[in-house]
Order: sequence, then C-alpha cells, then structure tokens
Amino acid sequence: MQSLESVNEFVIKFANVNGTGSASANNLFAKAVFRMGLPVCPKNIFPSNIQGLPTWYEVRVSERGYLGRRGGVDIMLSVNPQSMPTDIEEVEPGGYFIYDNTKPLDLRLIRNDVNIIGIPLTRICNDQYHDPRQRQLFRNVIYVGALAALLDMDFAVLTGLVEDQFKGKEKLIAPNIQALELGYQYAKDNVSCPLGIRLRTADKVGDQILLDGNTALGLGAIYGGATVAAWYPITPSTSVVDAFERYAKRLRIDAGTGRRNYAIVQAEDELAAIGMVVGASWNGARAFTATSGPGLSLMSEFLGLAYFAEIPAVLFDVQRAGPSTGMPTRTQQSDVLAAAYASHGDTKQVLLFPSTPSECFEFGALSFDLADRLQTPIILLTDLDLGMNDNMSAPLVWDDVRTYDRGKVLSAEDLDSMERFGRYLDVDGDAICYRTVPGTHPSKGAFFTRGTSRDEYAVYTEKGEEYEKNMHRLMAKWETIKSWVPAPIEHPAAQATDTAVLFYGTSEQSSMEAADYLAAEGVHLNAMRVRAFPFNEEVEAFIARHERVFVIEQNRDAQLRTLLMAEFELGPDKLKSVLCFDGNPISARNIRKQILLQMPGYNVTPLRRERIVSAVPENRA
Repeated sequence: MQSLESVNEFVIKFANVNGTGSASANNLFAKAVFRMGLPVCPKNIFPSNIQGLPTWYEVRVSERGYLGRRGGVDIMLSVNPQSMPTDIEEVEPGGYFIYDNTKPLDLRLIRNDVNIIGIPLTRICNDQYHDPRQRQLFRNVIYVGALAALLDMDFAVLTGLVEDQFKGKEKLIAPNIQALELGYQYAKDNVSCPLGIRLRTADKVGDQILLDGNTALGLGAIYGGATVAAWYPITPSTSVVDAFERYAKRLRIDAGTGRRNYAIVQAEDELAAIGMVVGASWNGARAFTATSGPGLSLMSEFLGLAYFAEIPAVLFDVQRAGPSTGMPTRTQQSDVLAAAYASHGDTKQVLLFPSTPSECFEFGALSFDLADRLQTPIILLTDLDLGMNDNMSAPLVWDDVRTYDRGKVLSAEDLDSMERFGRYLDVDGDAICYRTVPGTHPSKGAFFTRGTSRDEYAVYTEKGEEYEKNMHRLMAKWETIKSWVPAPIEHPAAQATDTAVLFYGTSEQSSMEAADYLAAEGVHLNAMRVRAFPFNEEVEAFIARHERVFVIEQNRDAQLRTLLMAEFELGPDKLKSVLCFDGNPISARNIRKQILLQMPGYNVTPLRRERIVSAVPENRA
C-alpha cells in the first residue's frame, strides 16, 4: 500500500460526539498550526441538538494560502463509533485513519488503501484519570498530543497555547500539558513518526488574524455607531448580538457618568425585533437586528414599511439551510431572493455580501452610513460558515478621523427657512429626499412619515398618479444606490478567455482554488466577486463580454443567477449554474467538476495526489 506525502498541504478531519468538549481541543490544534505560521481554515460541523450526535471539525492547512474547502480528507481522526463507517470512507486513498483502538476496529470497516493507526485513548484516560468528566475531556487533549508527534509539530507551540488559554486559571495548565504529553509519548513509542504528511514552521500568515464573522459584525456595529440592538435569538446569528453586547460594555459607556449609552432588547419574536429597529431608526438612533432565514421571513412586512416609508434600518442575516427549520446548524446562501424582494408589492432591498471577517467589520459599519444616506433598509448577508467559524482575515482597520454619514437630515434652522417641507420631494434630482427626526423642531411636525400612499408632502392620497410618481422616484433612487454600494472585485485570468465565473460571499476561496485547478487543465477563467445588490454596470459589462459565465452559489434554486437574469433581462443560456446545497461549504473539487461537466470536449477525471511514498506501518496495538 502507498501513503500520501505532503508538507504543510493537507486536510484533517476530527470525528467526535457532540457535547464531549472536543471543540476546544480541535480548536487548539487549528490555532497551533496557525501559530506555526501556516494558513489554516477550520470548519466546525455540528448537529442542532445539545449532545450525543456526531460532530466533525475539518481543518484545511495550506502553505499556498488556499482557505476554502478543498474536498476529500487526508487524515481522519475518528473517536466516534457511530460515525466510523462513513468517516473511513471519506479518507483519500493512501490517507490515514486514526482511531481509538481501546476496542478492536470492526474488520468490515478496514480499507486496504488506507493507513490505519490505533491509539488507545480511552485506555490511557482510564489508567490516568478517575473522574468521568476528566476522562472525557482529556481524551481529546491526548489525541492532539498524539498528532503533534505524528505530524512532527512544534510541541512548544501547543504548550504555549495552553498557557495562554488558561491564563488566570493556572491550576488547569499542568493537567492539560500532561495530557498532551501522554498522547505525544504514546505515538512516539508505538507508531512510526512522523507520517508522510507533516507540518513545518513557516512564515506564511504575516499579520493575518483568526476571527469569526459574527464577532466582526458585532464590532462593526459598534464602530458604525449603533446604539440599539433589538433581536430574537436564532442560530446561527445569536453571537452577533452577544459580541455587540460584549464590546458595548467596554466602548459604549459615558466617561463622565459611567452610564451605558446603548440598549439591547430581546424581543418576543423577530417581527417585534425589526419593528423596534424601524422605530428606533425613525427616532434618529442607529439600530440593527440580527437573524437568519426564518426570522427574515417574519420581518418582511416591516422591511416593506421601511422601504416604502424610507426609514433607515440595518439587518444582519446569517444564512443557514432552509426552508422551514431545515438544518439550522448547516450553511447555505439561500436567503438571497427573499432578502432582495423582502415584503409584498414592488419592493427592492439593498444587499451586501461580505466574504471575510474584515469585510464583515467593514460592511457592518458601512451599513449604518448607507441606511442613513439612502433612507432604506440595508440587509447584510453572511452565512453560518463565515459567521460561526474562525477565518483567516486581514486585521480590522478603522480611520479615527472618519465621521458618520447621516445623510439628508434637516435641522430646526433648516425647517424655519422653508415655507413648506416636502418629506417625499426630490429636491436634488437623486431621488433621495430630505428627512428630520422627532424633536427637531418645537412646533413643526416635519418628522411625520407614512407607510400608506401619499403625495410629496406626506399627505395621504389614493390618487393613482401620485402613487405612480412615488414608485417611479423609488426606482430612480435604486439607480442612485448603485453608485453607493461596494463595487464588485474582478480577478482576470492569466490568459485571454471568453469563459468566466461569478460568485459572492464564502464561495470566493473555493472558487479561486478551482480556477487554479482548471487553468492547469487548460480551462482559463476570468473571475468576479459580487459584493452588493443592486448590481452596477461593471457586473453587467463583465457578463456581456463573456460567452459563458458560471455562477457559483450555495443553494438549490440558483438564486443569484435568477436575480442576475431578472435585473439584466438575460436569457437562461448565458449564465450556467454551479451549485451546492448539502449544508457543507462548497468545495474546490466540486466546482471544478461541475464546470468541466458543462464545458464541451472535456473529460472529468478525479484529482489525485501526485506524490506518494511507501506506507507507514499499520498499528492496531
């Protein structure tokens, strides 16, 4: 049998039982790789129950800097008998299956093309610890120690991380380091170390940080000037408001009085939450809510009110697999159409599509400026993969001289100088009207607004011509908005080509890796990442100059493709779909395969490792 060999380029997956504390140990491994100077991309794949079901943690290590999901597993560390049959099937030929061999492995699971390595984790724990909870927790730490030997890791990096993690809880440091040493020494004494796959210290991360998107969003809201958060808890967006509260306790305190300058309200449901946001925004506060697909559905009526009455509002939608409850702890990009046309009637909502934690921070703060400037809801769409997983990201940057853009807000002096204020009057020709906030003037009720049909002065009317005039202005404002939202980013191919890929959000990393695979096979692709809706002329021109454009997205119904076809009046043959909707992040191999299947004259062959060496001796002691 042959074995995979690579240095600093592999995928490892941990198969555990939910609720056993494995996430902390797995995260320790990922952070140790990152601290060794290697780009790393961890993904926590967990069930929606509290404990007992299988859970996985996949770590992509790539010195070349590929941070998306590749597809395939080179090393599987499986300590969950329930999932072992499927776990071992995922391993690449020549890969490594590491398991707890306190009990013998079912002979029916053995693959002759996989290296099987047994480490008696349960037996080691039973010999070393008497407390049942310690046995459960330290078993995870022991296998991280074993991996340090198997992969030739810098053991001092692991011990340093343990010391950092338990700073202030010093009594926990020594037991955790001892557990690491137990696993390390067992592997050294009983397995041929290192494996063909190994780690070497590098300098490939620079000033990058590891951060989850939800934390970045919460901090972005702080820096964007938000003072009100109204929400109802829902996976996977709950930690957005948790992060906002955590930072607000430090950064939203009046220096003179010590009083809090923010309000966080847990509403009775999502409908009430968005209603509070609209009310607070109408009153002049910068307010937001965070939710996922089911909450977005409930919020659509209030979003329509804010669109039609032209009230600023900010919504962070961390998407998950639907419809209905769906798979609440799995990722998708399946709210695009629901968000773009949220509410009944002729409604169009502004969408932002960040792809990294730094963009979550940047767009999170920008959302409040855009909402005030454009007087409309801003819906920022991330997903569970970006929101809840640590991602490598550029450091967060803020310009301290930056001021908030409050848009066209009139003062009391402005109102005094006017004969008559027209709330819905297009004064400047950009279709964005002037507004005030309650309390601006002691006598003039110029803050009055309407969610019903009205004329330019906010006077109720059901005259058809007045309604049409208002709706035409809203469409003219839509054209103005195109110049305010983030522009797309284009990645030209090394060679001229008439074929392109178009993607958004978390599809970026895997899409760019797939483009590299395809270029090596003679298929060159120009690439563009869409970062906002409405689409501007750059997106339309990019599509127009290519014979075929593959739209890569993570939903069943090709929602971005549908939106592009509707907005640009394109026929179905122009845009080709590349889709993934199994709840996992889309992989580079999947994208490559789907594109080749739609390219004339190409045969699809599996991607295989090029370098192999003799097998590591199998150990089933």
